[in-house]
Amino acid sequence: MSNEGKADIALIGLAVMGQNFILNMNDHGFVVTAYNRTVEKVDRFMANEAKGTNVIGARSIEEMVKSLKRPRRVMMLVKAGPVVDTFIDQIVPHLEKGDIIIDGGNSEYADTTRRTKTLKEKGILFIGTGISGGEEGARYGPSLMPGGNPEAWPHVKEIFQKCAAQVDGEPCCDWVGDEGAGHYVKMVHNGIEYGDMQLCCEAYHLMKECLGMSCKEMSSVFAEWNKGELDSFLIEITRDILAFEEDGEPLLEKIMDKAGQKGTGKWTAISALDMGMPVTLIGESVFARCLSAIKDERVAASKRLPGPPTSKYDGDKKAFVEDIRQALYASKIVSYAQGFMLMRQAATEYGWKLNFPAIALMWRGGCIIRSVFLGNIRDAFKKNPELTNLLMDDFFANAITKCQAAWRRVVAAGVTLGVPTPAFSTALAFYDGYRSERLPANLIQAQRDFFGAHTYERLDNPGKFVHTNWTGRGGNVSSSTYNA
Repeated sequence: MSNEGKADIALIGLAVMGQNFILNMNDHGFVVTAYNRTVEKVDRFMANEAKGTNVIGARSIEEMVKSLKRPRRVMMLVKAGPVVDTFIDQIVPHLEKGDIIIDGGNSEYADTTRRTKTLKEKGILFIGTGISGGEEGARYGPSLMPGGNPEAWPHVKEIFQKCAAQVDGEPCCDWVGDEGAGHYVKMVHNGIEYGDMQLCCEAYHLMKECLGMSCKEMSSVFAEWNKGELDSFLIEITRDILAFEEDGEPLLEKIMDKAGQKGTGKWTAISALDMGMPVTLIGESVFARCLSAIKDERVAASKRLPGPPTSKYDGDKKAFVEDIRQALYASKIVSYAQGFMLMRQAATEYGWKLNFPAIALMWRGGCIIRSVFLGNIRDAFKKNPELTNLLMDDFFANAITKCQAAWRRVVAAGVTLGVPTPAFSTALAFYDGYRSERLPANLIQAQRDFFGAHTYERLDNPGKFVHTNWTGRGGNVSSSTYNA
């Protein structure tokens, strides 16, 4: 029997994420055509995981396209980069105007913008969607962050919103914005994920090194934290990782302390630098992974470079654990505040209309950074859509004020005892900088004018740039060629 015109959507890429998302869509009543460049994978999938479902297997791109209802919807879950362009080139000749191509991989947002524009010229609608939640999310409800050509959204909205994670009856999926906006928001999500993971690591490191706590004790602490305002997926899995044993011993302590990365945290930090946004916590989290990677150098340095006489904390152990919790919460607030600052700047830069309450909801469930806390972020932006910074919202301002003393004690203890806390420390430095009416940048401006005649503004005449002949030897010509 012919499958022509039967399928609602096709999906290319039968790695675990692709297979799981196909089964998710099938569970929600959508007919999906499965295709993979290696067609043996299609046969295996149809004979095993997809057996007894309504999934259709296609052994060629032509067969896949023929199976689709109009407008045809073709989704890719393949490796980001040239592979995506290769598939687009193979699919387009079989499509008609108004058909839709969706990239669900971890593509760079600039590539998504380029593809949206190029395909629009050919009459093809393109969506680049961030997907978060890992294998389980793909199977039972991920967070979906679609952007691209807005004309495509009505044709995929029902599929995406039914298959996304649901929180309080609302889908963790909504239209993000034009061009590369969806993948940009996913990139920032991943950057925040780097930050959240580093904060968990620093809390673990402080409890282990300064308090001498066992993995079992620390697991109990994370379990307790997960019952309150830190309730989140990453706190939850940290609890479970600390409790996991192999041959009666914690598996965690047998794992090499060299962290890998796929690049999305780095992309976030680079974008922040490009836009002049102080997204310091994500940047430090990327650098912390880089520092962990030079293990051999660290081993050599540990034998050569001295630290404080002890790394042991001699105060109230229970009180210090609570201080660490508060420092983690305050730093997390700063990290998200920085992430939303960056997205706001990107929206201005690229002319995107980003829906910040919707983005907070998209991250509220299904994704790696899902947490109760995101409900408060959504409320803040719903209350004030023009909010410049989360720290200026009453809820977050009050929360960080309550945590401030504990946060400072933890950072001070880390410094005194020689235990690195790059994320806790940079978050606090950002907070202190952000709340400062005056910073020492006036000296930087004077230095720049001294050595490069770069000019400066005066407090008594803002908006007018002037140059001073600081030495009496220079001229009065100012520089306009570059900014150092």
